[in-house]
Amino acid sequence: MVGKLKGQYGSGIREANTYLGQNYMIVEASIVSELLQILRDREQFDYCVDITAAHYPEREKQFDVIWILYSFARNERIRVKIIIADGESVTSAVPVWATANWLEREVFDMFGIRFDGHPDLKRILLPDGWKGHPLRKDYGIIQQDQEWVQANLGIESGQ
Repeated sequence: MVGKLKGQYGSGIREANTYLGQNYMIVEASIVSELLQILRDREQFDYCVDITAAHYPEREKQFDVIWILYSFARNERIRVKIIIADGESVTSAVPVWATANWLEREVFDMFGIRFDGHPDLKRILLPDGWKGHPLRKDYGIIQQDQEWVQANLGIESGQ
């Protein structure tokens, strides 16, 4: 499978390997949307298990965005990862897997990563108007949006 994909995308697939029995690919952000479609349609990865991200503030391109896919037919998982800069957006996978809807909303809410073409990209865990994205490493562990707490709960934060 990886050989076919490398033949099609060349250096767009930067790395393909296995770690602890799990296959993964690190790919260029420019091909990820098309690659995810191919993985679903041609390679039978019919279930999007999760979409998540990781924040590395010391890097120039601070974010990894990771899709974890599963193929029932193959009984196999694969992780697809891209590396993007802060403020860079990603094409939504909702047209490929409807379940990507809430998963992308969570990544947006927690990391601030935008998904172009998402049908309703808004916060899913925190209230609208909340400042900040709590899973970024530069967001303090006990940090709160003091202004939101005061305006909406009418209390001074205990933090």
